[in-house]
Amino acid sequence: MDRILYELCGARREQVFSPFSWRAKMALKHKGLDFEARPHSFLEIPGIAPEAGRTVPILSDGERIVCDSWAIATYLEDTYPDRPSLFGGDGGRAACKLIEGWANAAVSARVAQLIVKDIHDILGPEDQAYFRESREKRFGRPLEEVQAGREERLADLTTALLPLHLMLKSQPFIGGEAPLFGDYILFGTFQWARVASPFRLIDPETPVGMWFERCLDLFDGYARATPAA
Repeated sequence: MDRILYELCGARREQVFSPFSWRAKMALKHKGLDFEARPHSFLEIPGIAPEAGRTVPILSDGERIVCDSWAIATYLEDTYPDRPSLFGGDGGRAACKLIEGWANAAVSARVAQLIVKDIHDILGPEDQAYFRESREKRFGRPLEEVQAGREERLADLTTALLPLHLMLKSQPFIGGEAPLFGDYILFGTFQWARVASPFRLIDPETPVGMWFERCLDLFDGYARATPAA
């Protein structure tokens, strides 16, 4: 197959958990484009396409190499305009950039501190050493301390999700009646947690929880087929 998406996995190859790779995979499914997903460990990633970047996702589409989930989404939108739109127009693309910034800064940053030790635990030994060193340098303390007390800190995530909660009380998706790339951005964060950690972040009976379940069912249950931790 000419179209390949390189993504991140744990010690088990089927445990694919990168939030950014999930954004790209859902975008490809939305566009109805066939692709082969190839999972790699953290330490294997730099050798995939050094000219494109050292992080996943990396999309190889024929002779074109695209790195970064946002770059992949805009590439797909511009290269395959005859396929379903990921943004619903230029205004939607601009608004989606705001969603990406909010998701990364206010949501994913909080989620990381709730599941970081769980992520470490699903990796192979060499990846564990790399992950611990790099993340403890980032957080300035041991992973165990970062994740400790997460039950009490879950309310902070719920507060950060209030804008999403209020929106989803009146519509099924961020995109309205059907999902757009803004949905896939936030979905990737929660799928990351679902696959990497047994710690439940959202109540399935809330608007956000019901939206997540709807996203899992998209494309014939494509994302749900990846087992939860």
